[in-house]
Amino acid sequence: MANNGRRRVIEVHRNLLGPPEPKRNTVRPRKLADYAGVPQVYLAVAEKLASPLLMGPPICDELIALVRHLFTEEEAGAVRHLGGLAWKSARQVAKAEHRPLDEVEPILERLASQRRIIGSTGKADKRRFGLLPILPGIFEMVLVGESPETMSEWHRRFAELIEVLFETGYFLDYTGVAAAMVRYLPLGTSIDAHPMALPSDRLEVVMDRFDDFAVGNCQCRMSAAVAGHACDRPLGNCMVMGHWARRGIRDGWVRRVAKDEALAIKKDAESHGLVTWMMNVESTRGQISCSCCGCCCKAMRMVNEFNAPNVMAPPHFLPIVDGERCTHCGKCARACPMGAIAIDLDAKLHKRQTERCIGCGLCAVACERQKAIRMEAVPDYKLPYRSWFSLISHTAPGAVKGAWNVWRARRSGSA
Repeated sequence: MANNGRRRVIEVHRNLLGPPEPKRNTVRPRKLADYAGVPQVYLAVAEKLASPLLMGPPICDELIALVRHLFTEEEAGAVRHLGGLAWKSARQVAKAEHRPLDEVEPILERLASQRRIIGSTGKADKRRFGLLPILPGIFEMVLVGESPETMSEWHRRFAELIEVLFETGYFLDYTGVAAAMVRYLPLGTSIDAHPMALPSDRLEVVMDRFDDFAVGNCQCRMSAAVAGHACDRPLGNCMVMGHWARRGIRDGWVRRVAKDEALAIKKDAESHGLVTWMMNVESTRGQISCSCCGCCCKAMRMVNEFNAPNVMAPPHFLPIVDGERCTHCGKCARACPMGAIAIDLDAKLHKRQTERCIGCGLCAVACERQKAIRMEAVPDYKLPYRSWFSLISHTAPGAVKGAWNVWRARRSGSA
């Protein structure tokens, strides 16, 4: 991929290096009644995907355009009966749609298994289907099995529409939701000999819990390329482990790799300035790991472009700067994927925005020659959740409260 307009995480103004001014929420909420010419089945699906329980955007032009692209009218007719919490069988959907089961079931199977727009679980008579959130959810699942060489025009248009919706900043409505769902691991080279490093900080230790690994292409960097903002980092390092790897391999949207190859892929990603992302749980059943860049990753862009608190867990390590060694060269600011560092070259000032820092250690690696930055453990660091049940039980109340607040604000017309 050529670098043909890569987004800049920091800006340079004279002798000041730092993050740009944050973008604002520009989404323009509308009412379903404003879309008199749009078939009702599309409006019904849009209303479902707009639900605050799915962290959806309000009804808006960008959402309607995305829904009309995702589904045919026939498909939307079936999907409108699905929910995000209570998933349904094909028989239940067929009954609600007043159509034969042998007509509705293939539609749901195609959308779940081939297009991956909706979710599914179970087998045979226990098979259930449900709605996925747009981000994260539909975006990742639709694109994870694609590549720049094989992406169809439909997939390219999908990536464009997702980017347009993302750029509205609608997710700023959910900034009050505190849910530490994911965490970033520090680069191994930044904590190699650190006495406070834990097994959960080390990629190879986390991977030792699993026997099955599979990789797909980074959805964020592929969609950035479609939008004309490609970066030159490698693509094939979006990884699933455990039972998710087995399912992805079975369904054909990721390729199996051996453990040694999986670790080599992740280490190569780190050598290109990518940082490793994990679900914030010590699961031995399944795990997801992306290798992220600040210019393309939508989770990171929520922070470094919109200054929006995200679902990232507070880091275990934070960089500490030795003022006597620091030459204010700006390498650390340029290396930071979060735009968390600002430097005044004239005044010789170095400032870190703690709320943006993910503790990845890229700044310390960039400062290897001067050795002015060291990574120090955070005293009150909270360990990852011990299980998926623990993660969900701790994050669900905040998510529900946030959804309720968004719903009330939308209903009153203040959001």
